[in-house]
Amino acid sequence: MKKVLLDTNVFLWFLAGDKRLTDRCRQLIEDQRNDLCISIVSFWEMTIKMSLGKLDIAGGLTRVKDAADDLGLLVLPISFESLKTLEELPFMHRDPFDRIIIATALAEGCCVVTSDENFSKYDVATLS
Repeated sequence: MKKVLLDTNVFLWFLAGDKRLTDRCRQLIEDQRNDLCISIVSFWEMTIKMSLGKLDIAGGLTRVKDAADDLGLLVLPISFESLKTLEELPFMHRDPFDRIIIATALAEGCCVVTSDENFSKYDVATLS
């Protein structure tokens, strides 16, 4: 069993059946032996992108949350431990959402499922 944190784009690709999601990642997400997590930051990121017109999701944030619930995803808050980790995280990745996801994964001991190659610059377990 693995504690797995889904990056925002991976979660959206899984929901959409997007072919950019590798079979390996899809199998990991579908394996009910794994503890699947998503950061509250991902919902924040999606909300901002929807409000800017950069992301269109039928049903909006409610549909996304319902889909996360249906998958049994645990929504991880931004904890104090995550913020302490973020404070010390080198600036090799500039995206604030991804930085918090990386810090959360480190603080929570999660493997991150992501397509973002910048995650591998950090000492965080990744799968793509």
